[in-house]
Amino acid sequence: MFGFLKSKPDPAPTGAETAARKGWLERLKAGLTKTRRALNTPVGELFRRHARIDEALYEELEEVLLTADVGVEATQHLIEALRARVRRDKLSEVGQLREALKALMIELLGPLEAPLDPARARPFVIMLAGVNGAGKTTTIGKLAWRFQLEGRSVLLAAGDTFRAAAREQLAVWGERNRVEVVTGSAGADPAAVIFDAVQSARARGIDVVLADTAGRLPTQLHLMEELKKVRRVIQKADPTAPHEVLLVLDANTGQNALAQVKAFDQAIQVTGLVLTKLDGTAKGGVIAALARRPGHDGRPIPVRYIGVGEGLEDLQPFRAREFVEALFADDAGNGA
Repeated sequence: MFGFLKSKPDPAPTGAETAARKGWLERLKAGLTKTRRALNTPVGELFRRHARIDEALYEELEEVLLTADVGVEATQHLIEALRARVRRDKLSEVGQLREALKALMIELLGPLEAPLDPARARPFVIMLAGVNGAGKTTTIGKLAWRFQLEGRSVLLAAGDTFRAAAREQLAVWGERNRVEVVTGSAGADPAAVIFDAVQSARARGIDVVLADTAGRLPTQLHLMEELKKVRRVIQKADPTAPHEVLLVLDANTGQNALAQVKAFDQAIQVTGLVLTKLDGTAKGGVIAALARRPGHDGRPIPVRYIGVGEGLEDLQPFRAREFVEALFADDAGNGA
């Protein structure tokens, strides 16, 4: 176990915080370089080749969007909406079509922008799920850091008891953030470990519980059934919990992310997504695909956070306009 620290609330935004925000926007743009080139460069070349808006342009644009992992459904939605916008606004220049595409992408991604509100419960219990390698443990560490900056006390629950490395990694993050980690022995019941953590948090008045879960189990166990059990046991500790079920996705998995969302959502009712590793070879168009896939409540599942780097500050709340502007920015630092 590690020492517990509760930091003081931050004051109103300062010049330093404004500078930090600007720094994040620069990191976002830099992190999306490969994503941008997967979409933006072909689009730019496409618009340069076509002198006017015609059927051939639409067909090539559709191919570019599919290549950028936007997905069939979202691509069809964007192309149809683009055609309607051209007719409605009587657009004739190719450059106008590019701006219309940006505006439509912002509209498409807008519903995914829904910041997390941990103040609505105490303790605010967040259950994190995701396949191994998606960046789940790192995300927990970064979230612990963020919540402490907001003046919230944090407790970590090492619910992935099947992998010693998972417990060790979480312990390292606990030590780095100076927060306590509730652990169990190797192979211990994950639900029992998380139950104990929630009970402890309630007794001690802790603000946020971040509960890690397994991303892969031994072959004799079924992952989704185990996660369902964890969710049920959390509700025994607190009938209103978990207050958030975050699914961590590696953006490099492309369209496979949709299958993961469907499987986890059916099992544990995912309420938010974290998209990691957008600074790699990922094609960030998968966010558009996610926007066209409703969750268990019939609405798209919000993207709470995106990650574009290894630094603590490189996990930030998703903002649709920022994302699209970074995606379409040119490499000289200007908006497209």
